[in-house]
Amino acid sequence: MRERSMTEDKPVTVEEVRSAQENLKNGITLHEKKSFKESIEEFKKAAMTHPFDSKHVEDLGTKLKSGSYKLQQESIAYMGCAAVHLNRLIQGLEEGQKQEVPVDDSLMNAFKGW
Repeated sequence: MRERSMTEDKPVTVEEVRSAQENLKNGITLHEKKSFKESIEEFKKAAMTHPFDSKHVEDLGTKLKSGSYKLQQESIAYMGCAAVHLNRLIQGLEEGQKQEVPVDDSLMNAFKGW
C-alpha cells in the first residue's frame, strides 16, 4: 500500500508556494555567500513545505552522508531538490492562484545559469 501524499489530502496554497520560494531564494543567497550549512537548512525548509513524500529529504540526506561529498556539493543537491519541489508546488496551484505567486526574478536569473 502506497503512502498517501499531502497533496491528495489537501491542495497546495499560495502561502505555501510563497514560503517555499522565499526559503529557496534565501538558500541560494546563502549558498552564493558560501554559507553552505545555512543554505542547506533553507533548502530543506523549502522542500518540506507541503511535502509530497515525507521521507524524501531524509532519504536524500542519507544518500549524501553515505558518499564523500563536500558541503558545497551537498548544498547543490539540496538546492536542486528544493527547486524541483517549488516547481511541483506551483504546478499544484489552480490557474488563478498561479497569478498570485509570480516567480521571483532573482530565482529566474539563477535558473537561467543552470
